[in-house]
Amino acid sequence: MNELLDLLRRNARQSDSDLAAQVSSSEEAVKAQIAEWEADGTISGYQAMVDPARDGGDQVNAFIEVKITPERGGGFNRQAKRIAQFEQVTSCYLISGGYDLLVLVEGSDLVSVAAFVSEKLSSIEGVISTATHFRLKSYKENGFFFGKENEPTRLPVSP
Repeated sequence: MNELLDLLRRNARQSDSDLAAQVSSSEEAVKAQIAEWEADGTISGYQAMVDPARDGGDQVNAFIEVKITPERGGGFNRQAKRIAQFEQVTSCYLISGGYDLLVLVEGSDLVSVAAFVSEKLSSIEGVISTATHFRLKSYKENGFFFGKENEPTRLPVSP
């Protein structure tokens, strides 16, 4: 049923009967599988992909790389969960590379994001450093292209 999950990731608004036809299953089996995934947490929720250039909002989004000191017996988990609790944080990931966490933050303006970083994030015990990158434009997010000019075209193939 991984095929069913892939279909739901691409478009969760499809009817159960359409999904069933695409995975060669019954509508009842699809409904039961989706209900099971919702109950066990495999599916955590559903959301619309909104083009930030068209939503009329003036939100500022930032990607913040965070370097932290891991804790004995817990690694990065306690600090990551604490950071994820802030209302400004929309996503928080453990990553590889020069930093430990990637934190996606939303604010009303640059000043509010800067205040979050300096007053809340940087003051957490164990946070060593941060690097903030502001989103300037979105082309593609979670598999969805934004704007007509961003529709995929076939890339040229050279010999």
